[in-house]
Amino acid sequence: MPARTPQQSHPASGIARVAVPSPLRRLFDYLIPANTHVQPGIRVRVPFGSRELTGIIVAIVDQSDIETSQLRPITEVLDHDELIPSHLLDLWLWAANYYQHPVGDALHSLLPAGLRKKSAASIRSHHSDPSQPEITPTDTDIPTPNSQQNEAIRAVNDSSGQFNSFLLDGVTGSGKTEVYLQCIDHILKQDKQAVMLVPEISLTPQTIERFRQRFSAAIAILHSGLTPRQRLNAWLEAASGVARIIIGTRSALFTPMAQPGLIIIDEEHDASFKQQDGFRYSARDLAVLRARHESIPVILGSATPSLESLYNANTGRYRHIQLTQRAGTASMPTFQLVDTRRQLSEAGLSSDLLLATARHLKQGGQVLIFINRRGFAPVLHCEDCGWTSECPSCDARLTVHRKPPHLCCHHCETRQPVPDHCPDCQGKSLGTGGTGTEQCESALATAFPDTPVLRLDRDATRRKGELERILKQINNGEPCILVGTQMIAKGHHLPGVTLVGVLDADNGLFSADFRGQEFMAQMLIQVAGRAGRASQPGEVLIQTSNPEHQSLQTLVHDGYHALARTLLNEREAAAMPPYGYLVIIRAEAVSMAAPQRYLTLARQVINSQIHSQQLNDIEVHGPLPAPMERRANRYRQHLILKSSSRSVLQSLLTPVCQILEGRSESRRVRWSVDVDPLDML
Repeated sequence: MPARTPQQSHPASGIARVAVPSPLRRLFDYLIPANTHVQPGIRVRVPFGSRELTGIIVAIVDQSDIETSQLRPITEVLDHDELIPSHLLDLWLWAANYYQHPVGDALHSLLPAGLRKKSAASIRSHHSDPSQPEITPTDTDIPTPNSQQNEAIRAVNDSSGQFNSFLLDGVTGSGKTEVYLQCIDHILKQDKQAVMLVPEISLTPQTIERFRQRFSAAIAILHSGLTPRQRLNAWLEAASGVARIIIGTRSALFTPMAQPGLIIIDEEHDASFKQQDGFRYSARDLAVLRARHESIPVILGSATPSLESLYNANTGRYRHIQLTQRAGTASMPTFQLVDTRRQLSEAGLSSDLLLATARHLKQGGQVLIFINRRGFAPVLHCEDCGWTSECPSCDARLTVHRKPPHLCCHHCETRQPVPDHCPDCQGKSLGTGGTGTEQCESALATAFPDTPVLRLDRDATRRKGELERILKQINNGEPCILVGTQMIAKGHHLPGVTLVGVLDADNGLFSADFRGQEFMAQMLIQVAGRAGRASQPGEVLIQTSNPEHQSLQTLVHDGYHALARTLLNEREAAAMPPYGYLVIIRAEAVSMAAPQRYLTLARQVINSQIHSQQLNDIEVHGPLPAPMERRANRYRQHLILKSSSRSVLQSLLTPVCQILEGRSESRRVRWSVDVDPLDML
């Protein structure tokens, strides 16, 4: 819908179609002032209602659906040259349409914050800017690749200058990063650029350090832990070609490259590559599309590939390259299931695990204990009346923390002091249930008083530089015990670790999410892969109250790929992804009834469109309460669409979203569309 207002005519040299940051799913037309040069991909200031906003020109057109006299002119042109290359702008527009997100809001969410207003698109150096390092590569002892690594490197390098998708499927410790490095070296010698995405900020320092030791090329770093100026500098350095290597998290995928050569997605299975709010895009899937647009190869690397990527490899969409052996002299760790029903435990630690910990420490090894729960305990309860500490804003319990003492909801961050008596019966018999990282850390420090116990979770690493300090202490090789959450399961190279203990492997076995077992298997194999990565053999103890569960048995005895085949067969029988496609329309409001009423309306609109377009291949389920119905004082409902065809879903969603956007009911709830959802909760 073009922007318009009654006004006098303005001398103009055309009409610009502009993406403006707004919740409306449309572009807006503005007059181009006479003698003004503009082109798609530049920023402009435009009047929008009573405000003035920064928009992005996406097209120059000759005509508008609105009379020229009703159009308002561009106020100011902010860029002289193209800021976003045409092929990247096309990708952004495609992504906004596919993921059914307002196009202006999508484009602006992908720009660095420094470019969302009137700031000049210019590099300003700062002493603390990590994208301007002193370049002193020190890694002259480059390892010799084994035969499998050589095959992978050769395949990718032979695809230089043309599109090809590679699934680099390598066991933990197989040297996938060395394959990345040698492929990047090949690209740099052609005077091209490479972008590498990692799933977590916590992986970025370790990755950057290894790259700086190897290459003298300038590296641009992009993640949410940087200041707006640092991110803008890195973005512009990549766009201008000054930075030859770009390393970052999810949004770094949209960074322009002057001479694109290679895209790498490390740990491609990781759910953090899918944005879970706002513009809900998948960086992994869009990386393949971008590589196709730019005619360059893309590598998707993982020891536990997603079922979607394995399916694409099985059907020939991706070239499947496997690394089945660890690099150097390292061997794969051994696995053992520990039945917690038959052992007493201290803070969740079985006697078998404590004995194994003592043995490995005595042999000079390091021990990693994985427990995916922060805090001291998951719940505080009254032993007299049964009261439990519930979050006042969510359908969840408050977690007990001891450092410092407080109760915290890990969903909405509500915090309360720890009571000294039961608020229901006034009794003093308050106890905790379950185990978290703090309790485990305390118990291990008591059991092994002469050994440093380090905790690695979001709470322990909040302070700047703390993560790097902990990793440095671990990497000095001295015996220690590391207690952590999923932060430690994502790609960290910890050569001193010889024992991994997993405290609770059962959560994913009975998840309400159909992906629960896939996620459980990926997490277990990834954390187990931290053991035995150097010359000492590794051992993995997995504590479970369901040791006979077939998925655990298959995973431990036959490996991840055997379980993946079983899960793929189950998905095919149920026509679930990757054999079918899902969309969730989510609605939430402070009122319990409002989201259900709204999604009932949405279902009526959907059924009308299905009938008018004669779309037979769509199932509609709901409205249904979300598994956690109330979060942060808002009630949530889902409407689930399922089809065997992406195109059929898209042909339905586009008119449905336009209709819903125009309904007054849409202003009474917060609603969104999640295409290809990873989080069903």
